[in-house]
Amino acid sequence: MTGMRAFVAVLAVSAALVLQVSVFSYVAWQGVVPNLVLLVVVGAALVRGAQFAMLLGFAAGVLLDLAPPADHVAGRWALALLVVGYVAGRVALDVKPTVTAVVATVAASSFLGTSVFAISGILLRDPPMAVPDLLQVVGASVLWDVVLTPFVLPLVMTMFRRLEPDRATS
Repeated sequence: MTGMRAFVAVLAVSAALVLQVSVFSYVAWQGVVPNLVLLVVVGAALVRGAQFAMLLGFAAGVLLDLAPPADHVAGRWALALLVVGYVAGRVALDVKPTVTAVVATVAASSFLGTSVFAISGILLRDPPMAVPDLLQVVGASVLWDVVLTPFVLPLVMTMFRRLEPDRATS
């Protein structure tokens, strides 16, 4: 990984994290905010592939786990975003990045990431929630992420493509 790509990836994740925990906390719907960090990981995966996205997803997940107002066991978002990076990166190898494919990948990644986070919470009893409540959170999260896809993904994907155009997967 080049130094410039790493710097830009850290900058993108940091900006997404700050917006997610500060600005978007005011537009939370039933306590669910859009997961901008997940969108950055998916955008990186669609352009750079699974290996880069897994590393970025793990690092971004650790930051998300430790950022206030985190109220869960650290490592849950790191695991979820690592899995999202892998799956979205593998999709990038098999599917041409059309608008429909990108939105479908975001929806599937949001469902997968939020589900992994929720299931790990059930297993760890952190915090104790009923399954119907978790399903509502997963649905709201997917809706938020799909709504923000046209605003976030084009910027993220263009940014990663311009860094090293010859190494982009799409």
